[in-house]
Amino acid sequence: MARFTIASFNVKNLIGPDREYYRFQKYTPEEYAWKKDWLADQLLTLNADIVGFQEIFEESALRDVIGETDARGTASNDAVIPDRNKRYHRKAIFDKLSYAPYTDATLAFAVNASDGEPGQRRPGLAILSRLGFVGEPEVIQDLAEPLRIPFGALGSGDDAGHFTLRRLSRPILKVRVRIGGQVISVFNCHLKSKLGEFPGRDGLPAPEVDLTRYDPAGRALGSLRAALRRMAEAWVLRRAILDELDHGNPVLVLGDFNDSEHAVSSEIISGEIPFRNYSWMLRHDAQTPSDRYSEEENQQITEAVERVRLHAAEKLFVRKSLRDMVYTAAFGGIYESIDQIYMSRHFLPDGPQSVGELEYFSVFNDHLTDGSHPEAPYNKLASDHGQIMAHFRLNTT
Repeated sequence: MARFTIASFNVKNLIGPDREYYRFQKYTPEEYAWKKDWLADQLLTLNADIVGFQEIFEESALRDVIGETDARGTASNDAVIPDRNKRYHRKAIFDKLSYAPYTDATLAFAVNASDGEPGQRRPGLAILSRLGFVGEPEVIQDLAEPLRIPFGALGSGDDAGHFTLRRLSRPILKVRVRIGGQVISVFNCHLKSKLGEFPGRDGLPAPEVDLTRYDPAGRALGSLRAALRRMAEAWVLRRAILDELDHGNPVLVLGDFNDSEHAVSSEIISGEIPFRNYSWMLRHDAQTPSDRYSEEENQQITEAVERVRLHAAEKLFVRKSLRDMVYTAAFGGIYESIDQIYMSRHFLPDGPQSVGELEYFSVFNDHLTDGSHPEAPYNKLASDHGQIMAHFRLNTT
């Protein structure tokens, strides 16, 4: 039996001091020191075997945080973990209190293909694993074949237009990890945010960004562009997930989805929920009102849907516990979970392909302020996301 933990951590704009990431935005040395201190404390508290990070501008800054975390964790071990000459050193509590350094861990960093000059930077993401990787990490961002999404004609005419995606706003990072003899495919993603897209014209800024001449229709169109991009990115991720599932690999998907579990983009990633009984449903090729799917076809369709469906670790844990609220983001009085850990049915205890199960789910969100303290450093330097972590037990040895 093997146990492991996996976490998702949006660090909010991690970059070294005096380095402009967005226009006129950078950290002083003191601000960077504060941010590194805070991130190291969070990472030490997580103490996860696998961590997916989002909003990483520079690998060196992330390694700086990991090094600080290890220094604190080692000092904590020296202070609280008894050595072997103490008769009580084998007490289980000390296993929970001990920190495992990332000294020999493997780090994969995916640079954003759209990263630019100072003031026009674009963040990438990373995966840190104490368990190493099987094979080389894979990055998905520039599509070898553009994704062209045609729209069906409504009424007369054949051409209803289409949407084309050539590059994701941020990379998707895929790694494979061997745990207890089982190889698991792990995806880390950061989908397009809900911030509107306003493309400029003829080298000039888009007029919609001038809030003194507020254009509600133009602003709404910007939100539409962002939503189209986010959902298209979700489909690209879904296609990559299906490829792993078709090869029989257990899958874990984590990251910042920038949408709640029931949003269309999230449902694209997780897959359809099967209909309760397809034998009640009119057949796709029905010739009469009584042409329904057979019971055998009902079972066939249900299995085809369930085989590739993903499940939210948060929701599974809430159902098996007394917890009634989890949130990873707070803005404008709205508390919601936009960071998720999804798992294939390999991690359902009674599933036909089960290799293990979710034991526990943790969320670290006490630092979220919802902007209620405008002068607090948390609003600029701490993460504006809660961190989530899933605890798994594998059946393999």
